[in-house]
Amino acid sequence: MGNALSIGEVETELLRFEPPAPIPKPAPLGTLELLRTLKRNPLECWTKEHFEKEIVPVDLPFGRAVVVNQPDAIRRVLIENQSNYQKDTLQRRVLSAGLGEGLLSVEGERWRGQRRMLAPLFARRTVLEFSAAMIAAAQALTTRWSDVSGSAIDVAAEMTRITLDVLQRTIFSDGLSRNPEEFRLAMGIYFNAIGRIGLLDLLGAPHFIPRVSQLKVRATLKFFESAIDEIIAMRLRNPSPQRQAKDILSLLLNPRDPQTTEGLSEREVRANILTFIAAGHETTANALTWSFFLLSQAPDWRALVEAEAHSEMENGAQTTLFDRLVFTRAVIEEAIRLYPPIAAISRVATRADILCGEAVRPGTIVVIAPYVLHRHRLLWERPDAFDPSRFHRDNRDKIDRFAYLPFGAGPRTCIGSSFALQEAALVLATIVRAFRFELEPGYPVWPVLRVTLRPQHGIRMVVTRK
Repeated sequence: MGNALSIGEVETELLRFEPPAPIPKPAPLGTLELLRTLKRNPLECWTKEHFEKEIVPVDLPFGRAVVVNQPDAIRRVLIENQSNYQKDTLQRRVLSAGLGEGLLSVEGERWRGQRRMLAPLFARRTVLEFSAAMIAAAQALTTRWSDVSGSAIDVAAEMTRITLDVLQRTIFSDGLSRNPEEFRLAMGIYFNAIGRIGLLDLLGAPHFIPRVSQLKVRATLKFFESAIDEIIAMRLRNPSPQRQAKDILSLLLNPRDPQTTEGLSEREVRANILTFIAAGHETTANALTWSFFLLSQAPDWRALVEAEAHSEMENGAQTTLFDRLVFTRAVIEEAIRLYPPIAAISRVATRADILCGEAVRPGTIVVIAPYVLHRHRLLWERPDAFDPSRFHRDNRDKIDRFAYLPFGAGPRTCIGSSFALQEAALVLATIVRAFRFELEPGYPVWPVLRVTLRPQHGIRMVVTRK
């Protein structure tokens, strides 16, 4: 590592830096204020006790909920007794906006069939073979940025552009059929619309009752439908057997379920294409955005990552680079601890159960909130501080599997998590090797929840070529 600093040398810096986050409320909000805050930013609803207790009962306008922060209880909900806990109506409503027939939201045998069909795309060997394409996308970005060196740019917007480019170079090898910028802007509208929680949602109104957010997203969904139809048409005009295991369209359009040999309906194909475009760029873009911001505020960790990038990217194969970027990976994992891509997982109990000694009646909504879990006082030291050493080498093994859930857990854990982490690490290393980042003076940085956890106003940073 040459002149890289050691972990011990960064402790003083870590003690100083706590990135921006809402201060937990001293007491629960009243009904009207709760509604207003949920619409504005659900992160600002959490109270102090949510970050201090293993389980917190909550009385909601439409029924009872419990927020669970104890790893063994979370394991019970997501693994041991998962048949008793199904997705609730609010989560189904959010996912139904164009994703209703896709892997994120289907249940039962249809989900198992889709999962088996798509698994080859995210096998470790296949993901490692995507390394060169991911690095090439990052290098293309650094070339383009040479013209803006010394200027302020919105890193959040730039990261959505690069992750869309990665998708085109890897699992959508025929391209996205539209200008990526059109997709980027449409995705921003999409997530802002479906991510707003309204009164009808909290009252448990049936999904067929129109929401304002659904009306706003209709035009965007029409854009996606048109683009996806064109993506499919391009593939049907130009089939390629050589791409079978590395291209999502090949897996979706050809019956590949090893157990049933069944294919997918047209609606399922569309929903899964939109799912992988949406989830495949949004979560990784946010992880990268937060990582650049956090490194800009922690000079010692930035030095570690920069030195590692210079050393490891000059030596060894690209397919093993991800495994060698130990400091870079630690930064990304800490970034998604503080700002997890999945801010909350909710389930509804179908039968009575007991969690953390608390009786759970049928119909109770069980909330597992990674944002809260990752900052919980009983599970983490200095939980609000930026401290990537938590994830460095052996320290990583000390973290309970159910205390850290950036991609969920259990059978429905995110199928693309290894793809996302590798992409984030390779892109981050490539860019920090070429550029230095500084937050634009006085620029406000604030996390907001809109399905995913993103910076409310983007993040403007001055980028300077090294």
